[in-house]
Amino acid sequence: MEKLIVSPSPHVHSGDSVKKNMYGVIIALLPALAASFWFFGLGALIVTLTSIAACLLFEHLIQVYLFKRPSTISDGSAIVTGLLLAMNLPSNLPLGIIIIGAAVAIGIGKMSFGGLGQNPFNPALVGRVFLLISFPAQMTSWPTPIISRTAYLDATTGATPLSVVKGGLISGTPLSELMAQIPSYKDMLIGTMGGSLGEVAAIALLLGLAYLLIKKIITWHIPVSVVGSVIILAGIMHLADPEVYPSPTFHVLSGGLLLGAFFMATDYSSSPMANKGMLTYGVGIGVLTVLIRTFGSYPEGVSFAILIMNSFTPLINKYIKPKRFGEKPAIQKAYKN
Repeated sequence: MEKLIVSPSPHVHSGDSVKKNMYGVIIALLPALAASFWFFGLGALIVTLTSIAACLLFEHLIQVYLFKRPSTISDGSAIVTGLLLAMNLPSNLPLGIIIIGAAVAIGIGKMSFGGLGQNPFNPALVGRVFLLISFPAQMTSWPTPIISRTAYLDATTGATPLSVVKGGLISGTPLSELMAQIPSYKDMLIGTMGGSLGEVAAIALLLGLAYLLIKKIITWHIPVSVVGSVIILAGIMHLADPEVYPSPTFHVLSGGLLLGAFFMATDYSSSPMANKGMLTYGVGIGVLTVLIRTFGSYPEGVSFAILIMNSFTPLINKYIKPKRFGEKPAIQKAYKN
């Protein structure tokens, strides 16, 4: 008589793995990475390679010498963190500051919580926000695209569209005049504007999103809810006073909204599990982004919005749960009665 062997779930393997998904994210980032190399040249290459190398090194050292475990750098997660950190940095950032950011991202944002899958906050954003608070001057010095292609530390710098509009509105300049001082929406879509490596070339980020969705590495819920809520809230405010509040198109194409919505808000460890929870989480990010950009002291708010909603993820998971497999509402109701 054969014995019935019962093993823990999952019982059906879909073919997915951490390594496969991480390298899928890397592939999805390649169009944006290529665009950053095209617009910022040498500086983008140096920043990206330094960030990835530092993240790999710190994860290896912590795993092997502090945790006394085998190194996990081959799973691709440290490379993703390094890439995303680089995408959030200006192309003229000094090497020492990049390395500090990588140490914070891996050491504090990831490994201090136990490593991959246990971090409540996106590690790259932890590193980015730490650098923004600690080195505000260096983190807000934005090289000019194409003009700075062959330069690194001495690159020509200029203001981003978000900072131009934010500063102008504070000084009382009408929005219509400010919009004439920034790149057109076409330039923003292509990438001809100042900003971090991942803020340029919206079209490249959209290509990356398409790859993530086609390969089912992520679902549509978080990207759509983030961008959709920004469009709705910014649209209402713009209709209320178009001389004070920028249009939804400006909010979507400027800054790091698309990078954050597609690649950082969707981090498995720090985002909700249920579809309804993802939608709630995404709406929170979108609303906070617009509010911080409009009423906060920083011109950009995506990083802060994602980290704030990361902290609400356990609460969202607790109260917004998917239906249990095999659960029948009528039977459950009868049982309760």
